[in-house]
Amino acid sequence: MAFTRISGTGLAGAFALAIAFGATAASAETSVSIGFQQEPTTLDPTSDATAAIDGIITHNVLESLTVANESGEVLPALAESWTISDDGLTYRFNLRQGVTYHDGTAFDAEDVKFSFDRAMADDSENPTKGIFSPVESVTVIDSHTVEMVLKNPDAFFLFNIARGDASIVAPESVDQLKTAPIGTGAYRFDSWTRGDRLTLAKNPDYRDAADVALDKVVIRFISDPAAASAALLSGELDAFPGFPAPEMLPQFEADPRFTVTMGSTEGEVILAMNNAKPPFDNVEVRRAVSHAIDRAAIIDGAMYGRATPIGSFYPPHGPAYVDLLDTYPHDPDTARAMFEEAGVAGSTMTIRVPPFPYAMRSGEIIQAQLTAAGIDAKVENVEWGFWLDEIYKKQNYDMTIIAHTSPNDMGNFARGKSYFYGFEDPDFTDLWNRISTEADPDTRNDLLRQGQEYLTENAIHGFLFQLPRLGVYDARLRGYWTASPVLYEPRASMSWAE
Repeated sequence: MAFTRISGTGLAGAFALAIAFGATAASAETSVSIGFQQEPTTLDPTSDATAAIDGIITHNVLESLTVANESGEVLPALAESWTISDDGLTYRFNLRQGVTYHDGTAFDAEDVKFSFDRAMADDSENPTKGIFSPVESVTVIDSHTVEMVLKNPDAFFLFNIARGDASIVAPESVDQLKTAPIGTGAYRFDSWTRGDRLTLAKNPDYRDAADVALDKVVIRFISDPAAASAALLSGELDAFPGFPAPEMLPQFEADPRFTVTMGSTEGEVILAMNNAKPPFDNVEVRRAVSHAIDRAAIIDGAMYGRATPIGSFYPPHGPAYVDLLDTYPHDPDTARAMFEEAGVAGSTMTIRVPPFPYAMRSGEIIQAQLTAAGIDAKVENVEWGFWLDEIYKKQNYDMTIIAHTSPNDMGNFARGKSYFYGFEDPDFTDLWNRISTEADPDTRNDLLRQGQEYLTENAIHGFLFQLPRLGVYDARLRGYWTASPVLYEPRASMSWAE
């Protein structure tokens, strides 16, 4: 199964800051200053669901067997090649030789087995442990060959093991992953001043070090949209992927010093409803909420028109997309009548909102829309750590607004009531199992269409919009991604124009 990461920005990009505070790109030709809205709670992508960790660490500090490029194509990483048996159940990975970790420890097949066994263990903290559920066994053939046998075919296996959740780590340094990770990537962890910045330094022993132009990547955490804009205009930052203030983009578009990009992401923004909690265990109440929502007003007010509406949990740019936007047309009167029939008219519904502009702005607009439909709607703004603990882990909420940024993550709805949706349906679980094991792309897309239609028909959540990747970059910067097909962005290709 492919599960999801959750994100404040909804984006996993390249984020760094110049060594000297306030330095311009012109004086830092081998470093780059990039802002990031969301600071991670830990630096271990194998133990925390925060997407920001991938944006900083995955395929920069820590690597996986495979990696995906900006087009979503799976390529070799620590595995230089692999073979797959005819029945799709046995994968043999040929590992790169001569690779070392940042502390000088040699990388070998035992590290791969250790990392997978750790992720699959009963006491594993891995936030998307389900991506390993198809794995029956991991066997070391020799020092640089690993064989994995699956219980059933998995259409997403090679893509999923490119994720940060499948990072390869050494047993010698696993205990320090959360604060000072040691990997095999092009950059090594240098320092982290919480609440301010995190610095990565070029790994001189990286196998392709000669092709890595930047010596230093320093991530600066700036959550306030006005401060982010000011930092770019002053030259304090060279770039801000996941720019949090769409209303401020016109000034950058008019300034020749900058390039503004609007790319796609896998981030579905939803008004999540706690399906395990009354009244949201009633499909008619959920449908009434969907009728109360005006996506156009939400996109105009929260994103200044720079987002694409969605009618289900699937990206509009995907090959299996079904347009379901008209299933619940905005109709406050219909919503009010449905709330009355369900016996919840006038009741209080609270939206607990994490501290990110797209969510806070959407929350205020949805509050007014639900109020117009006869609900005593309230918004409670909470900190990210609180959101992770109370909403994501403890399911202590009525509704919340969040971007799900992982690709192929419709499998969230097959995770059962222990997942924060509070939703479980054996029929959908069976459908997802068929999707994830289907080898034929056309058949799989047909099944994905069925999944979208099911989720919309049952109004599991309020489906709002696909989060765009809005980026502002110094016009001289090269090698960055404009789209986010995955949660990470390898930074080794970034450089300054001559």
